Amino acid sequence: MSTNTEPSGPNASIIQTLTTELESLRDRIDRLEAALERKDDRLEELEAELERERAENDRLEARIDELEHAQTPIEARLDAHEKKLNANKDRVGELQARELEKGAHLRAEHVDEREIDVPDGRLERIRKDDGRQYYRLPESDDPLERGGEVALAHGDLLPIQQLARLDDDMLHATTSSLPTRLAAKLWTARTDPSVGDNPWKNGTAGVREYVTASDMKHWIRRQEQGISDDYAKKLVSRTIDALLELSGNRLAIERKRQRKNGLEYTERYVRLMEDADIPGDGTGATDRTNPGTGDVDG
Repeated sequence: MSTNTEPSGPNASIIQTLTTELESLRDRIDRLEAALERKDDRLEELEAELERERAENDRLEARIDELEHAQTPIEARLDAHEKKLNANKDRVGELQARELEKGAHLRAEHVDEREIDVPDGRLERIRKDDGRQYYRLPESDDPLERGGEVALAHGDLLPIQQLARLDDDMLHATTSSLPTRLAAKLWTARTDPSVGDNPWKNGTAGVREYVTASDMKHWIRRQEQGISDDYAKKLVSRTIDALLELSGNRLAIERKRQRKNGLEYTERYVRLMEDADIPGDGTGATDRTNPGTGDVDG
């Protein structure tokens, strides 16, 4: 006769449920223990890393202490070098000032103009025909005649002078204003004998040169082919305005009553006076020959 040891009845179902739950709990405990072991391992790694960081921090702090102790003599040496440098700079400045007072022209890159003590505290920056910039006392010639003739730097020129240096292509690229371009060309005609078409005339009684509005009108029509007489008259007024503005009002405008063919009219004269402050422009009435100047007192 066989004996059945398995539970039966309602108890069998309860026991089976408990057995299943027990196995599930065991599996969960196993997973939690595994996770805990991993966390323990990670904690040990972090503690080891922390120890390494502490050791590195200790090493760096020791290095900082070492550098701080070494800094004092280094600062002392730097202070000494700075004092020596300042003393040498003062000596150089004094020597440069003495040379400038003797008329020397010193290369601009070698001069700190803020540190030079010269009469009236004024230095003039110039450019010579060797292309280099120099400092000198105002209007002093170089006794050694180094660097050739003096040519003012571009930034020292009046706007009208700067524009007059440009060729036609560059002038068109620089400004779209026709009166401005005409003013620049008119100034070029005054200063460059090679231009040929020059409406300026030599003046007298303190007037260096002058040009009349009527001569300017004819000159404009020769420069701008195809424009009408009325438009040329308008361009005269606009060109005169441009001349005044671009020259910083170095030019003077005068109106004179004139009589021609029995008719009286007002003529405008654009005058460059002898005492006008034109940078680098030594051109005067006695320096040029221009026929037809005796009939009008410019």
